[in-house]
Amino acid sequence: MDMALSVQPGEIVAVVGPNGAGKTTLLRLLAGLERLDHGLLQLDGLTVDDATDPGHVASHDRSVGWVPQDRLLFPHLSVAANVGFSPGATPNRVDHLLATLDLRSIADRRPSECSGGQAQRVAVARALAGSPSLLLLDEPSTALDAASRRRIHGLLGADDRPATLLVTHDPVEAAGIADRVIQLDAGRIVAASAL
Repeated sequence: MDMALSVQPGEIVAVVGPNGAGKTTLLRLLAGLERLDHGLLQLDGLTVDDATDPGHVASHDRSVGWVPQDRLLFPHLSVAANVGFSPGATPNRVDHLLATLDLRSIADRRPSECSGGQAQRVAVARALAGSPSLLLLDEPSTALDAASRRRIHGLLGADDRPATLLVTHDPVEAAGIADRVIQLDAGRIVAASAL
């Protein structure tokens, strides 16, 4: 990857591009799950990766919420426990997210007892429960019905939302909620536009 990208607090940036363009790799770098080969990565003005061992901040020490395509919910925990898993989560924040994403009625279920759309909403709630500075969403609307999509988009439209990178193949979704769209190809930004 070779790019310069800055995302402001509260800004939603949609990341688009063909398969293999580097969209998921970008999210994994920001989450701390991949290491830089060269360059510098800063979050909240702090360097979290500079391509050296001492310069890499572990993923659990970053203020990042991440929703990967495969959700990665903990199968042995209830919906409420999954949402509240973050050390930064508070009971009030968990309750607010369960209510906002219509998950209260299934709070005691395990992920295996949830529909795909419910599990996706749980993953989004868990990513937001610790009040991260940066939210990373990798195709968050996949397998969602219209009502679930509206709930998630409504939450992303809240005044207190974090800086957000939204990977999507849906141009309507990008245009509907993003402040800006960047297009990647071969690990580089090839186009950018404000909406």
